[in-house]
Amino acid sequence: MINPIVKTIDLGDGRTITIETGKLAKQADGSVMVRMGNTMLLATVCSAQDATPGTDFMPLQVEYKEKFAAAGRFPGGFTKREGRAGDSEILVSRLVDRVLRPLFPDDYHADTIVNVILFSADGEDLPDALAGLAASAALAVSDIPFNGPISEARVARIQGQFVINPTVSQLAQADMDIMVGATMDNIMMVEGEMDEVQEADLLEALKVAHEAIKVQCKAQMELTEAVGKTVKRSYCHEVNDEDLKKDVWAKTFDKAYAIAVSGNTNKHERISGFANIVKEYTESLDPEVAEAKKELIGRYYHAVEKEAMRRSILDEGKRLDGRKTTEIRPIWSEVDYLPGCHGSAVFTRGETQSLTSVTLGTKTDEKMIDNVLDQGRERFLLHYNFPPFSTGEARASRGVGRREVGHGNLAHRALKGMLPKEYPYVIRVVSDILESNGSSSMATVCAGTLALMDAGVPMKKPVSGIAMGLISEKKGTNFAVLSDILGDEDHLGDMDFKVTGTKDGITATQMDIKVDGLSYEILEKALLQAREGRLHILGKITETLDAPRPDLKPNAPRIEMLWIPKEFIGAVIGPGGKIIQGIQEETGAVVTIEEIDGKGRVEVSANNKSVIDAAMNKIRGIVAIPEPGEIYTGKIRSVMPYGAFVEFMPGKDGLLHISEIDWNRLETVEAAGLKEGDEIQVKLLDIDPKTGKYKLSRKVLMAKPEGYVERPERPERGDRPERPRREGGERSRR
Repeated sequence: MINPIVKTIDLGDGRTITIETGKLAKQADGSVMVRMGNTMLLATVCSAQDATPGTDFMPLQVEYKEKFAAAGRFPGGFTKREGRAGDSEILVSRLVDRVLRPLFPDDYHADTIVNVILFSADGEDLPDALAGLAASAALAVSDIPFNGPISEARVARIQGQFVINPTVSQLAQADMDIMVGATMDNIMMVEGEMDEVQEADLLEALKVAHEAIKVQCKAQMELTEAVGKTVKRSYCHEVNDEDLKKDVWAKTFDKAYAIAVSGNTNKHERISGFANIVKEYTESLDPEVAEAKKELIGRYYHAVEKEAMRRSILDEGKRLDGRKTTEIRPIWSEVDYLPGCHGSAVFTRGETQSLTSVTLGTKTDEKMIDNVLDQGRERFLLHYNFPPFSTGEARASRGVGRREVGHGNLAHRALKGMLPKEYPYVIRVVSDILESNGSSSMATVCAGTLALMDAGVPMKKPVSGIAMGLISEKKGTNFAVLSDILGDEDHLGDMDFKVTGTKDGITATQMDIKVDGLSYEILEKALLQAREGRLHILGKITETLDAPRPDLKPNAPRIEMLWIPKEFIGAVIGPGGKIIQGIQEETGAVVTIEEIDGKGRVEVSANNKSVIDAAMNKIRGIVAIPEPGEIYTGKIRSVMPYGAFVEFMPGKDGLLHISEIDWNRLETVEAAGLKEGDEIQVKLLDIDPKTGKYKLSRKVLMAKPEGYVERPERPERGDRPERPRREGGERSRR
């Protein structure tokens, strides 16, 4: 019998998280099963003993997968088995990766694989909030060097109160939903969406999340002690040459520093200048020595460039392109650039450029979502593309990678809250990055706002975004917060903090921290400085287009939406779809109907308004309730000797008796010139309360003929006088 080691974390609201190790996947370097309610994730980690020669980075791979069996479901598709990772799984993998990666030792370069698998789900406790804890706990019970532990927690604000790891039903009521990753001492990662919250509210949420994470990190430390893995494996993944290192620094730093403080705004000229420095140094060496030490020279010179850039900012207050720390690069934008699209925009900030298009579609264009824990349809799509030519790289594009999925998701979160809820169109935004030197995801947000407004989408408010950076010395004694960072400032800096929002508050954020000791004071300064930058960029956007266009483009489909009572859905569809198909055939419109929240949503689309109006009138006729005394225009469906049946509302026929056709006495219906297919006006006189039959009249809408004498109405049988009877009980015959 196996006795696993178990640690329990109390969330303080009656819920607990348990971490179990020593029972499953024991051949991995570390493995744990994390459980909350009936949601269970297995995390394993394996790391090679040696590094691949020449590797000077951390080759970490994080994989998060969800099993359909976890929710008692079959996978879709022909093979009926799980396939490659979906977007939601990629996004969770990125959340975990971004917290773990900076915490491995700088000189640890062994291939390391972290697998987190969802094996059980209850549909209420969200597994993505547990994935980071599971991955870190697996490292904690292994001998792999790691400067953790870490954990991740979701914090949501629900009716003014912060809730840690809320359930699915609770999250539906939240106006703030963020994921926070942190160590015991420092926040490392933030990502989430908000309903125009203030900077102080976001900062408070981070503090609440961090306190919960500290408890989870302490439990992992206790777990490490319990399994006896406090001493990690020894390794030697780097070969160093201290004399060469000193020589590289002595002969290249001043030259690199001169380029860093020169303020050259051309990215490629700076890159070329930095490259020439190391080229000249290499050429000054003996060719055999240069070839043998090539990798070391490259590594040492990279550190030279990094320090030159950082010292330029901290000592001189000069950034690579000459800007001040709070200065935003020049911005220009243009709308309606692509005539074939339903909306388009070009947004350029410095050397970053997005060409974004908007396509409006009907219900048939919705994206079907069939994830393990999420099924439904998505009506707002945002796709982000990052082709290699945007950075001048000579390589082919090989499809969408994890980075594209992550950047597109951030822009999607930034914009979706500003779209109208009852909008009949399915919207697809596509951002193609044509140039990139810093924060193309924020350019996507800005270009997306312009393109949506150009398409005539009635956005509540325009949204802008900015990426903030940080250059700091150890323990944060000397630091600089940078607005609108360059690619190099992201790569060589200590923080990448993206913030999007309207003039009234934040809608989404994403932050990655690469150093220890980031204080809340620095975070607050970054948030306030980001707000100033956001509003500046927002002003530039609204100079180009300050509000959505009042109408759609001529080539956009026209859609109108109608909500109807649930009980009328069947009447609109008809038996076997007969009614709805008939409406489409007669009008030429496309009609779709579905039940949402106990009501029927009808969408009618066509190329012109007259077709839509014709279809909408027919649908309104079906769902309308006939009222006695109202006048209707109807069509004669059939003619009988005693009158005509008139369809005065879609699906509703009434009898126009021969006596109600004309004031004059008619021998036949045809005598009034009426025939099948004719359209006539009728008045609904009455509805039989027992049979529901409709009594119509045409003559009451006509003027009485001159000299017309009203004949007395024939009494009903029950009101007629009794005829005299003969003897024997028989009625007398006249």
